[in-house]
Amino acid sequence: MVKYMDNNSGFRQWNAARDAAQPKSRWGGILWWFILFLASWWLLSWWLAPTTPATSDTNSVATEHADLTNVPVYEIKSDNLTADVQGLRISNIELLKYAADPSDKENTAPITLLGTDGAFAEIGMVAVGTTAPTAETVWRVNGDEYNWRNPDGIEFTRKITTDGYIISVADTVHNASDSEITVAPYGRIVRANDMASSAGVYSGSVAFVNSDLEHEDWARLADNKSFAYTTSGGFVGFVDQYWETILSVDSADQTMRIKPLGTLFQADTAAAAISVAPGAEHTITTNLYMGPRDQQILSGADAVIPGLDETVDYGWFWFFVQPILWLLNILNSFVMNYGVAIIIMTLLLRLAMWPLTRKSYVSMMAMQKMQPEMMRIQKLYANDKARLQIEMMRLYQTHKTSPMSGCLPMLIQIPIFFALYKALLISVQMRSAQFLWISDLASMDPYFILPILMGATMWLQQYLQTPSTAGTSNNDAVAQTQKVMKWMPLIFTVMFAWMPAGLVLYWTISNIFGIGQMYYIKRLKK
Repeated sequence: MVKYMDNNSGFRQWNAARDAAQPKSRWGGILWWFILFLASWWLLSWWLAPTTPATSDTNSVATEHADLTNVPVYEIKSDNLTADVQGLRISNIELLKYAADPSDKENTAPITLLGTDGAFAEIGMVAVGTTAPTAETVWRVNGDEYNWRNPDGIEFTRKITTDGYIISVADTVHNASDSEITVAPYGRIVRANDMASSAGVYSGSVAFVNSDLEHEDWARLADNKSFAYTTSGGFVGFVDQYWETILSVDSADQTMRIKPLGTLFQADTAAAAISVAPGAEHTITTNLYMGPRDQQILSGADAVIPGLDETVDYGWFWFFVQPILWLLNILNSFVMNYGVAIIIMTLLLRLAMWPLTRKSYVSMMAMQKMQPEMMRIQKLYANDKARLQIEMMRLYQTHKTSPMSGCLPMLIQIPIFFALYKALLISVQMRSAQFLWISDLASMDPYFILPILMGATMWLQQYLQTPSTAGTSNNDAVAQTQKVMKWMPLIFTVMFAWMPAGLVLYWTISNIFGIGQMYYIKRLKK
């Protein structure tokens, strides 16, 4: 994109003509670009900088400490995950297909959700007219069933099953007493925040309330703010950059809350009370999604937890992000490498933009030929702005070009650039995608090889399309701008050094392709 910002884009020619009669400062343009760079760098650093997880103040609700010493731990497992079940609580969910260290998928342990101290999901109920199991209750285990009978003869049976990344908890209440009882199911997830690893992507709480997503980021939650929603159905939980921990109680009327809980955070839901007549029984199902933020997997799980496929944050350019992810996944299915897929996708995009790029380059070459005449007009009519603008427009018409001719390719590439950036940040597949010496295309190049290549190709591209400024004065706006633009490859190299390697790979290949296009067009024009 930077190649369209040089003195041949038309903008700087037009600005030079407009401002020719005004006194120029030698350092004005340089100071402006320096301030713009500092502001951009500060915003980028603020946005991407890791944040230290915050804690609540002394007025926060204290974390509940249940005595689980006597509660045995059982393991549930499937092809996708394993988890610990301790009474009402489920924790230490290991996602077997995702390594904790993406750079060493073969030897590292799997990623673990709700595995830190104090983190868990709890599924239970509150009873009126009798007693219900608590976190400290010791259940009788028979295969995949958990049973507990209270002193009133009320029997509680729990069955836990897994399907993909969904853990389903079916609680059956059998009222063997002579009186009607009432039970109100609830579910909650307690965990720490994960602001440090979620830069650039929305992370925090999420609630699907009356078919609409409500979310609060970790920073707002860390300010000891609580949020409550009344909904018919839905789900509540937390989302990180790559993972989601979501629970959904199969009940029509619910009250969902997100709140600080000591040094942790809690997302919970309390469902409407259910009456169970004597001799009757009632089953309540709660579904937990503990898995990756993969759109294909979420779309499959959406059949069990409606609305789950809407939780992925695609950003402002969602209409570009989704097609780009789809194209990358399709290409990867053929070439079996996301780095190669990014290269092929870059070439396809540049070929699709070939007509616009060709028109831009042709216009750029016309601008270069116009340089001597433009400088003559600027000097001749330096004190007559109206005549200067008329003569400049006549010159553009003679050469059949326009100051805006180089803008359209840049405008198209801007959403593509940001869409690819977002796609790299949210794609779980990119998290562990390897390419040559790079072990994770969603992270920075550890050896800064790609940023240096990108800067070098940007400099070469700029050099090839920049005419000599011989004969221009030091105060000439075009000459000053060109001097500043010579620093842009270095500035962008530094900025992109900490960007995802996949994004830098895209820009580098785009630059190389642009250089080839320029050579081809120049040969045709000879």
